[in-house]
Amino acid sequence: MSGSADRERVRRSARQIGLWTGVASAVVIAAGVGILVAVILATSRPQGDDRVTAGPRPGGFAVDNPDHVVVDVDRVLPWVVVLGVVGVALLGLIAWFTARRAVAPLEGALQAQRDFVADASHELRTPLTALSSRVQILQRRVARGDDIGDALDRLRSDTAVMDEILTELLLAAQADQAPVRAEASDAAAAVQGAVEVIRPIAEDADVALQAAVTPGLSVAVPAVTVTRLCTALLDNAVQHAPRRSSVTLSVASGDGPGRGFVEFRVVDRGPGIRAEDRERIFTRFARGPETGRRRGFGLGLALVRDMATRYGGSVGIEDTSDAGTTFLLRLPAAVTARG
Repeated sequence: MSGSADRERVRRSARQIGLWTGVASAVVIAAGVGILVAVILATSRPQGDDRVTAGPRPGGFAVDNPDHVVVDVDRVLPWVVVLGVVGVALLGLIAWFTARRAVAPLEGALQAQRDFVADASHELRTPLTALSSRVQILQRRVARGDDIGDALDRLRSDTAVMDEILTELLLAAQADQAPVRAEASDAAAAVQGAVEVIRPIAEDADVALQAAVTPGLSVAVPAVTVTRLCTALLDNAVQHAPRRSSVTLSVASGDGPGRGFVEFRVVDRGPGIRAEDRERIFTRFARGPETGRRRGFGLGLALVRDMATRYGGSVGIEDTSDAGTTFLLRLPAAVTARG
């Protein structure tokens, strides 16, 4: 959300809190005064010594003056004290509640800042790991005297991926979280980019990567976002796949309620996911059992769900057992314009 939108949100919240505080305080004070007046009227009596003469003089008779009453302080004072204590307590509760409401925008802003830092750190972690693997490959080739031209090309490609991720993170930080529209992107090209990022990590883990993409598929999601989604799912699969096994990413068209979808399936040969963890792993900082490889922080799958939902898609576990797990990512297909 932009800075001006944040300021307007704070001003709107301040107006609402001020109005609510004023109305609630007025109600409490009015109720206290009303109760006190009722008590005074209920406990008062006419002043017997103040009498006036009714009827013609001198044969008139004396009656009580209705304008003068006697109030017993001993009977009214306890009510004053009780009402004062109750009023102070109620006003204190109102002050506490309004203070909580007042800091709510600040709390939301701080949470958004923490989420952004965590998301950015996680999103850059995988490309940095791939970059480190590329550098190691380059060092080995230099030591052997092999050609390093393609390795340098891969390094440039990895840095370009990091630049695109940073750009999208900054744009996403300024955008609302409502579903957005995007230009069509080619699914095959986005998948290829994700495979190239994860390949050195998979090689270090002794896991084979396989991709099968139906040609001609387009999604209504930016290409860099599709690459990030596939990268996160592949990275998660590689981290839980046994050595000398494989991870497969397949892409095909699918149908959803009222619109077309493109389905991305990532299949690993890992130990599977327990029933009680099938939803928990999509929450922030939830981690499954460690595999002995680089430590995860439980952000990858949560980010995948956040991004997929933002563009009108979804992600979930399609199948899991001790033979492996299949994650299904569904993204809206791009609408092809007809001439």
